Amino acid sequence: MNNSQTKEIAFEESIENVLLANEFISLTSNTYHKEKALFPKTLIDFIQKTQLKEWNKLHSILGDSTANQIIHDLTKWIELNGVLSTLRHGFKCYGKQLQLAYFKPSHSMNAEVLECYSKNIFGITRQLYYSTRNQNSIDVVLSVNGIPLITLELKNQLSQQDISDAIDQYKNNRDPRELIFEFKKRTIVHFAADTDLVEMTTRLSKDATYFLPFNKGNQGGAGNPVDREVSSYKTAYLWKEILQKDSLMEILGKFVHLQVDERITDEGRKIKKEAIIFPRYHQLQAVRKMIQTSLVDEVGSNYLIEHSAGSGKSNTIAWIAHRLSSLHKEDNIKLFDSVIVITDRVVLDRQLQDTIYQFEHKKGVVLKIDKNSKQLAQALENSVPIIITTLQKFSFVTEQLRKLSEERGEETNGLLKTKNYAILVDEAHSSQSGETAADLKEVLGGKDLARAAEEKANEDGEETLELLYRNMAKRGRQKNISFFAFTATPKHKTIKLFSSKGEPLHKYTMRQAIEENFILDVLKNYTSYATFYRLIKSSEEDPKVERKKAAKALSRFMKLHPHNIAQKTEIMVEHFYQSTRHKIGGKAKAMVITGSRLEAVRYKQSFDEIIKSKGYEIKSLVAFSGEVKDDKMPDQLFTEVEMNKGIKEKDLPEKFSTSDYHILLVAEKYQTGFDQPLLHTMYVDKRLSGIQAVQTLSRLNRTHPLKEDTFVLDFVNNRDEIQAAFKTYYDGAELGQEADPNNLYRIQQELLFANVFTVENIDAFIIIYFKAKEKQSSKDHEDMNHILDIPVEKFRQFLKKNEEEAELWRGKITAFKNLYAFLSQIIPYQDTDLEKLFVFLRHLSSKLPKKTNGFDYNFDDSIRLEYYRLQKISEGSISLSNVKEYKLDGPTDVATGFVREEEIPFSRIVDVVNDRFGTEFNQADQYFFDQIIQTAIADEDIILAAKANSQDKFTLMFKSILQQLFMERIDQNEDIFARFMGEKDFNKAVTELLAKEAFTKIKISKI
Repeated sequence: MNNSQTKEIAFEESIENVLLANEFISLTSNTYHKEKALFPKTLIDFIQKTQLKEWNKLHSILGDSTANQIIHDLTKWIELNGVLSTLRHGFKCYGKQLQLAYFKPSHSMNAEVLECYSKNIFGITRQLYYSTRNQNSIDVVLSVNGIPLITLELKNQLSQQDISDAIDQYKNNRDPRELIFEFKKRTIVHFAADTDLVEMTTRLSKDATYFLPFNKGNQGGAGNPVDREVSSYKTAYLWKEILQKDSLMEILGKFVHLQVDERITDEGRKIKKEAIIFPRYHQLQAVRKMIQTSLVDEVGSNYLIEHSAGSGKSNTIAWIAHRLSSLHKEDNIKLFDSVIVITDRVVLDRQLQDTIYQFEHKKGVVLKIDKNSKQLAQALENSVPIIITTLQKFSFVTEQLRKLSEERGEETNGLLKTKNYAILVDEAHSSQSGETAADLKEVLGGKDLARAAEEKANEDGEETLELLYRNMAKRGRQKNISFFAFTATPKHKTIKLFSSKGEPLHKYTMRQAIEENFILDVLKNYTSYATFYRLIKSSEEDPKVERKKAAKALSRFMKLHPHNIAQKTEIMVEHFYQSTRHKIGGKAKAMVITGSRLEAVRYKQSFDEIIKSKGYEIKSLVAFSGEVKDDKMPDQLFTEVEMNKGIKEKDLPEKFSTSDYHILLVAEKYQTGFDQPLLHTMYVDKRLSGIQAVQTLSRLNRTHPLKEDTFVLDFVNNRDEIQAAFKTYYDGAELGQEADPNNLYRIQQELLFANVFTVENIDAFIIIYFKAKEKQSSKDHEDMNHILDIPVEKFRQFLKKNEEEAELWRGKITAFKNLYAFLSQIIPYQDTDLEKLFVFLRHLSSKLPKKTNGFDYNFDDSIRLEYYRLQKISEGSISLSNVKEYKLDGPTDVATGFVREEEIPFSRIVDVVNDRFGTEFNQADQYFFDQIIQTAIADEDIILAAKANSQDKFTLMFKSILQQLFMERIDQNEDIFARFMGEKDFNKAVTELLAKEAFTKIKISKI
């Protein structure tokens, strides 16, 4: 049966009908000029309709050859400048400037341009026969004013073909040397589509052609949802939404751009790589949603954009920065005077400047603040359209504004005229909730903020404390500032500060990024090792020591023990040499995550020694801050530069990217924001959890044309905790338990009740601290310190009398500061007592005696390592599907206290550590589970976890500890151990049973 309804032609007709009904015109293939690769008549029609004056002048010179000359000059111009630049900025013919297209202006004041915009000619051609060499045809070609810009190859599953066949057709049957396909010369994007999926590419290169998904996403993953409102194809958004004339012209005018990347080859040559960037669907939707919402909400709102790694965040920021800088309301008034991009990334400023120059074609639109805060102050005064800076520079802007006014001979108060600002925060995190972020708001709030604070102070009869009221006002939302915060891993604070009702304005999930192959799944190949060892006392002495403190010292002894480091180094070096180095076309690199700077130093020495002994052609680099002193070598200080043989810190990333270096060992560096696509393997010897685990392991997820997978070898962490950390962000973060505002007042009373300081102390300090600048004197510093010295001395006495209670009180200071800094940005507090206390505590806490936990123990000469074994305990994928959801809880008022452990003989401490790390026990097997429970509920950390969490959350933490307890008893009951480690059902049942029992016992003892 030959049913035309199931054929590809029906698919084409459906698309054509939609576009023809929306101001496209049908252009037949025989009107196409194959040698020139354009539609001549349509092009000339457009120029005559929109630029008749120029046409007539040219016609008076050229006569009947005018059209041919225009086409000739246009094709030459495109050859030199590219089709994108020519579309936007036009071309010249015989000295006359001609426009190839008109774009919708950002306001409606230019009626002539709007009229020309309405005269753009949008063409659709089905089955375009484009070649003089063969009879190949393209399913659908879309053109603007006679210039072909978009191609579509369509496939229909009902005729037994799908999107993969369309992609193959582009790769195998579309010659990139044909003018219509030549890079930058004519068509700029090629869509492969079937009724379910869409993919795109901007450059045809035979088998090397790289297609990207262009899909809406489906329930947090890849693909497209069924359209439940209209009976249509899943992919109908492409022609019903994206390719509609207004949308298409917006994309061509304000999104598509040429990206040029420079890099140094292994031979030392500098090469350029060009790519046309066409927005992915989620980028387009995010920018449009930000624009639309900004116009509805106007200025003074906050927005969260939760986009996973691999989302193309840099381009999204560049596009929205450009759009916001020229955004006008319906009354043609500009919405924002300046757009400020807050970032620490060096690459972003150049990308912004290059991208926006292509749209604007003029200098000075973007200014990077790379000198000092004076440069920032001048940029703000001059309302530079787009300013790129770091957050820290705002703390010094007020003083710079004063100096600038004084230089001009003007009276000054260091305040800006209040203007409207859009703040784009690149990788928003908790630092945006601190005092520096409040300084930004104060600077940009300008004179209006100061005036409102003054009025409120006068209203409350506190005229002398105007600066206090200004300090209080700057924490909340400002009516003249809109924040757009971008992050892949938001914390609870980030969501509360920037989202609307706990939801991001736009979301692109980690799951969708992985499923669309924009990033790799770093948990797919995850191998875990466990360390079993026995320490014995080698000294006759048996001093009294604190249990937990000594246990930490013994753990440090073990981590830094030469045998432990050598054994792990051996495993890492051999794995890299045998497996990793062959990956990514022989260019793969690895990163080692160490637990401390000293560990990084020791590992670097061990790596170099073992690599040299084996004769492997592998070179390592190390990254850590400052100077490190090793007690084994007291006369030597180690630095990163010295250990890397002179490579400067700022040059390390570039050096590591070359073929000379293969392994990077790090201590608290390069675990966030480090993009190196050649990074394939990560060796982890550091405890990771939560957001830190996600950010660290995600260093591996960047894609590369030759990168097929990643690998993690973990010596420390529990797979379940890693799974829980990633699951929190896999489908997008969600809010959990909220912070309780009432706790502020409770903590305030508890702090005052201890009688370390009084309300009078606070008031005396605040009067001086917020004294008007013209009334300040050098004596103020002395007086403030004297006021603080009184409670500091009282705290010293408190410590001597009851150390545990004093440390709990100190913890409440931290709790109050964190909670107030967070809540004061969400809730418009008008309580000056809270603000006074916050300012007072910020300064008091820095003067209190430093917290000490007793002496640091060094048992290097008192114990020795008797037994050591590294054992692989699991390997394979850590799945994030069908796993319990985890939410982000808000800050609590739980203070970090201090408990002095009872002193016990050192020999018993060694027993405790041996018990915890797999040694022999004398208890009978029938008490196996009871002993595990008793051990667990005696642990202070487990007790605190049970008191602070629900049973579900407690079970998650207990699960990782339980596995360790079983490992410690591997030799005691091998049958139970084997079942626990090897049978999921048995593991799950035992874990839940023991967790419930431990949780109940702790709760009962608490009562």
